[in-house]
Amino acid sequence: MSFFGKFFSKEKKEDLDKGLEKTKSNFFGKLTKAVAGKSTVDEEVLDELENILITSDVGLDTTVKIIERIEERVARDKYINTSELNEILRDEIVRLLAENNTEDLEEYSLPSTETPTIILVVGVNGVGKTTTIGKLAWQYKQQGKKVVVGAGDTFRAAAVDQLKIWSERVGCDFYSKGMYTDPAAVAYETVNYAIENGHDVAIIDTAGRLHTKINLMKELGKIKRSISKKMPTAPHEVLLVLDATTGQNAIEQAKHFTNATDVTALALTKLDGTAKGGVVLGISDIFKIPIKYIGVGEGIEQLQIFNKRAFVESLFAEKVQ
Repeated sequence: MSFFGKFFSKEKKEDLDKGLEKTKSNFFGKLTKAVAGKSTVDEEVLDELENILITSDVGLDTTVKIIERIEERVARDKYINTSELNEILRDEIVRLLAENNTEDLEEYSLPSTETPTIILVVGVNGVGKTTTIGKLAWQYKQQGKKVVVGAGDTFRAAAVDQLKIWSERVGCDFYSKGMYTDPAAVAYETVNYAIENGHDVAIIDTAGRLHTKINLMKELGKIKRSISKKMPTAPHEVLLVLDATTGQNAIEQAKHFTNATDVTALALTKLDGTAKGGVVLGISDIFKIPIKYIGVGEGIEQLQIFNKRAFVESLFAEKVQ
């Protein structure tokens, strides 16, 4: 039975398959070599699988957890041949994602029923944060929602300009106070603007902070407090954007951002450009924060909601022709 739900059209399924092709080729190419000539899943096969998972950027702790679970199944079932290994691995990955608060989403639902819903977007420069905001705004516009994006990254002219271009492309409203203004004030006034103008959702950008800059990280707290002064229940979501191509560095960034603010959801971009897609599993396992979106291409429609069953089925699917 296919796990691709009503949300996944043929085109979206193809985008997902193609977006994971580099990771799939890297992982399963190595796995095929590891089990060549083997009739059973023995210690040598498990050692090879462990190495493959680690080099696919799944991460050491998560890899150990997966290997231990497979070892338990091998011990329980006594005899498992290598042709069954893919099925077992698929089961354990779905199980791992299910344990880590990642839901099987099928639509771009808002994180709150309160109006306006406020989404704060954080992440370092270069991860695709502004692009993610634009694509997310487009998805909400497709649902007929009134959207405003707030230019809270006031330290880079390019960031303000890019967000304005995205707002024009999407057809949503844009709020900015210009360069070098207080980001917390921009966030506060964006929320006020959204309330006064009847917006359904406000998506607020923040500076692409280097996670090593303590003072800039502290500013995230100031921004959140500023938003809460205008709307006590907001922000309703703090979305951390990570670049999947950076592998283990994405996990390091996530550690710093989750220490600095209450991250409630994750977006992993550029999966189509990397063989390191295993980082999805590591991040999910370590932080227990739902993965909500994945980027599988440059097209405006190629920011997909993350559905763990669809993701795993695509990862284990036959090679795209």
